[in-house]
Amino acid sequence: MLLNEHLSKTLLKEAAGIPVPTGVKITIKDLPGLEPYFPLPWILKAQVPVGGRGKAGGIQKVDTRKEYEKTARQILSMEIKGHKVPFLRAEPAVDIRQEFYLSLTLSRQRRKVIMTVGREGGVEIENMGPDNLLIQEISLPGGLQPNQIRAAFFHIGIARELFADFSSIVKKLYNTMIDHGLLLAEINPLALTGYGKLLALDGKIEMDDNIVDLNPALEKFYQPEHSTPEENIARDAGMSFVSLKGWVGLIANGAGLAMASMDALNFSDLPAANFLDLGGAANQKRIETALGLLFEDKQVEAIFINLFGGILSCELVAKALVAALGGNAPEKPIVVRMSGNSADEGLEILKEIKGDKVHRARNMQEALELLRKLKPADAQVIEFADPISAIPDSRPQDNGYKSPHTFDIDKDTPILIQGITGQEGQLHTRLMLEYGSNIVAGVTPFKGGQEVLGVPVYNSVKEAQRNHEIGASIIFVPPKLATDAILEAASCEIPWVVCITEGIVQSAMLDVLEQVKGGPSRIVGPNTPGLIVPGQTKIGILPTTPFSPGPVAVLSRSGTLTYEVADRLNQVGIGQSLSIGIGGDSYIGTTFADIFEMLRNHDETKAVMVLGEIGGTAEQDLADYVIKTGFDKPVLSFIAGQTAPPGKRLGHAGAILQEGTGVQGKLEKMRHAGFTVCPSLESIPQLTADALGIKLSD
Repeated sequence: MLLNEHLSKTLLKEAAGIPVPTGVKITIKDLPGLEPYFPLPWILKAQVPVGGRGKAGGIQKVDTRKEYEKTARQILSMEIKGHKVPFLRAEPAVDIRQEFYLSLTLSRQRRKVIMTVGREGGVEIENMGPDNLLIQEISLPGGLQPNQIRAAFFHIGIARELFADFSSIVKKLYNTMIDHGLLLAEINPLALTGYGKLLALDGKIEMDDNIVDLNPALEKFYQPEHSTPEENIARDAGMSFVSLKGWVGLIANGAGLAMASMDALNFSDLPAANFLDLGGAANQKRIETALGLLFEDKQVEAIFINLFGGILSCELVAKALVAALGGNAPEKPIVVRMSGNSADEGLEILKEIKGDKVHRARNMQEALELLRKLKPADAQVIEFADPISAIPDSRPQDNGYKSPHTFDIDKDTPILIQGITGQEGQLHTRLMLEYGSNIVAGVTPFKGGQEVLGVPVYNSVKEAQRNHEIGASIIFVPPKLATDAILEAASCEIPWVVCITEGIVQSAMLDVLEQVKGGPSRIVGPNTPGLIVPGQTKIGILPTTPFSPGPVAVLSRSGTLTYEVADRLNQVGIGQSLSIGIGGDSYIGTTFADIFEMLRNHDETKAVMVLGEIGGTAEQDLADYVIKTGFDKPVLSFIAGQTAPPGKRLGHAGAILQEGTGVQGKLEKMRHAGFTVCPSLESIPQLTADALGIKLSD
């Protein structure tokens, strides 16, 4: 959640106690009656969540009351980088003697907090040269150190008498970052005034959405004016929604499948009008909300609902869809594709919908053909670069590298369930037991002595460990408690710790991962569907029907997309040696490369399928590993979200393509490492068969 300047300064003042200029919020409705209460001259500043306001004329100084109303109306009528100005902030002009730069950023790539200070600040900070900036890494859980504050102070070179004020501001900014789950806390400029005081003249804050979910009081920092009405409605319903420019409204379950569906539409000249992930609850209320959004959107000519039933039942979704329409024909044509759990039953139920506007499909290719028939004659044409595909001429050769690691999970691995007495814990304990998983114990504090489905419950992991050998633990614990649950399992040196929980604050997860680094526990997740060894065991929430024993390891950052790909492989007779979801968050434990360390010694695995996403560098890091260690088993890859707009989060926290970066470099690096890069989901079965050297039956 990106805060505008006004809300950023509100947080800096209220939560951190950092000095900021006095300010007044002014909307168009406030004019002409509302004037700032402090003496002229005034600075009027457009409030939009983007940079470049000054260059666009969104920051103006007024010296008289006569200028005030005219200038304020001018700013409030502006649109800056696609954002209309909902209100402005008026501040007194400040006597500035020097301007500096100060920021704290949670770096996904470095896995640390980065503190940056500049001898000069302002709008041209990126162009001032490397000598201007001092960049320091702050490790978690160690935190900000006094020597780092001193280094920053001496770098900007101000009077010794200001050290106490500077030190106080830096400490308060850091504490606020950690306490409020901030991803970015920037003061630019940090001004030295004529009164000899330091003042946060401008501020930019980005807050982790997860901490807002955990602390509803922080919802006041959300500014609905900066989002479209559709984005606000979807957000209130717990769905992820991003407006795009096409004519096909998209609804899917799971961020990975939604991204792959968006790409499939865009690459097929059926451009998507939006990204919409129903999330885990594809119930009647959410479906009603989703349909309402797309029915109201004049840009949407047809709707594509793409569902793969994993744990989610297509039959129940179909009933919810029928109920959402209230027995009426839909306002716009809808193409519904259902596969997986209860897909046949779900498609049959859809026959109850009146009229001829609902078109049923059993696979994505059928759905795309139906949408082509619905394409308006005057449909907007949007150009997209072709998806990258690659068949390697050669793969890295074995260079003698040896790994001591093995994949040691099988049908006999004894499993512990942390959070076994909760609703989710009980449901998935039952499903894992039905699959044959060897669940020996559960843990819920203060509920020791009970049994759940015949499994004994203990108060702590240590207590369970005294009575059972534990090979793996799976965590069904709410976000506020999940990091402590990971630490508890790691302190007991449980070999595998699988954290299903989503919504953990990013800085808190990074802190935990740093604490357990180097220990014997292997953390999988968080926000993972877990892992499955087909025919033997599963430790997670994965459905079992898409998986069967075979030679291909499927590694993924997405749950639903994993099931989709495994099902496509199964349909052509290619099973899986194992499947692991590494997690969709920005900070996870076990990486693709970590799993490859084990797979090179895993005789059952003959090839590896890597399902990646646009955000982060996990795939590039894997390519580097493959080249460096000479991993000589065939590797195939598919990247979802290639047509995503930069800067927009698509579903889970890790699925965001940062401004100024692209997917092309990621795909090129994978190709350079000898990966078979699959251009589409449809291409995966044949390319996998080719990599294995087998012929598919007609």
